[in-house]
Amino acid sequence: MDHIKKYVEENKDRFLDELFGLLRIPSISSISDHKPDMYKCAEYWKEQILKAGADKAQVMETEGHPVVYGEKMVDPSAPTVLVYAHYDVMPVDPIELWNTKPFEPVVKDGKIWGRGADDDKGQGFMHAKAFELMLKTNSLPCNVKFMIEGEEEIGSPNLGKWLDQNKEMLKADIILVSDTSLLGKDDPSITTGLRGLAYVEVEVTGPSHDLHSGLFGGAVANPINILSKLIASLHDENNHITIPGFYDDVMDVDAAERAAMNKAPFSEEEYKKAIDVKEVWGEKGYTTLERTGIRPTLDVNGIWGGYIGEGAKTVLPAKAHAKISMRLVPNQEHNNIAELFAKHFEAIAPPHVKVKVKALHGGQGYVSPTDSPAYQAASKAMEDTFGKKPIPYRSGGSIPIISTFEEKLGIKSLLLGFGLESDAIHSPNENYPLEQFFKGIKTIPLFYKYFAELMKK
Repeated sequence: MDHIKKYVEENKDRFLDELFGLLRIPSISSISDHKPDMYKCAEYWKEQILKAGADKAQVMETEGHPVVYGEKMVDPSAPTVLVYAHYDVMPVDPIELWNTKPFEPVVKDGKIWGRGADDDKGQGFMHAKAFELMLKTNSLPCNVKFMIEGEEEIGSPNLGKWLDQNKEMLKADIILVSDTSLLGKDDPSITTGLRGLAYVEVEVTGPSHDLHSGLFGGAVANPINILSKLIASLHDENNHITIPGFYDDVMDVDAAERAAMNKAPFSEEEYKKAIDVKEVWGEKGYTTLERTGIRPTLDVNGIWGGYIGEGAKTVLPAKAHAKISMRLVPNQEHNNIAELFAKHFEAIAPPHVKVKVKALHGGQGYVSPTDSPAYQAASKAMEDTFGKKPIPYRSGGSIPIISTFEEKLGIKSLLLGFGLESDAIHSPNENYPLEQFFKGIKTIPLFYKYFAELMKK
């Protein structure tokens, strides 16, 4: 442990400087104009892996954005850890809400501020630096492979095919992922479950073109009004989703597990204060932790139509649009849920409008075991650095590709994240505490140590 602390202390300024180089690249996967930035970011990752001591690293093409692969083979008989991370980031809009420039990272108030600071450049980069640390201190007990993709934020549409093409190269004993959060900075936890995702876009069309709201208002259905009513009808008075068949495959969680989940350190008052709401909201009969961990949801992520510029323009719009995400729990199949949504949405639309539903992307939920050598190694490593045993918990977030790893490669994943709820991922002013960044670098080598020891038994 002393050699880990010593190496981090001696190199922490360089670690930050190298991370900032990564954060400055606007690798927004969902915006086509940033295609050159995706390659620039992939090349940066390749160089960092090689610089850290990998035997080889390369940028590999997919039908979309490239994947960075690297490896260090220390002993054919040693266990192999496959590190997964993603270098793409979310768009930065609304830009006016940022207090700093999103791609000019700064350290302020003990935090790194910038897009990707946590999700997932900061968390992913911890693995590159921990890898370097183990090689430079001659303490790497496992073979290591890196798989860094550029499409996680758009559902990893091309990674599945790439996995099929590279199964032999990707053979490993565990996939190690840091793209999740802790219950709190002083409350270590290991994510053992993720929700799945079905993401759709809807379009409601009324007249053939925008109309004068005075001449036609009241006589022609307004697509925005109709869309608003359709969306409102998707939840009942108990905030239960009204789509027929939506809950058919939801896995029930027994009373014992629900009780254990609610013993996790959580203050509803602090939760409300942190996001400035007077009351929490959600499905009746479930606590906040249950609503975000074991229950499916449906939320509007964006809605638009008509005139939204400065000043007034009195139009009755021809079209209205919305993007809607449904977080799913284990056993809910995302393609089936998207189909159920489309069938229901089209069925409830009045004849005054035309409706289109387009499935954008999705993925399955995931539950990982707590009795595996990888989980036990991670638990012991976190206990060493945090001074207390971590709590297993199910996250409300989704990483759709995790279930695909098990399907395609037959390898379990360990979700060893160090983010915090306050890191504002996907939002303006994304940040990552320095303490979490360095604590991650200190914890990861301990995981390797204990994992290697347990795999020998």
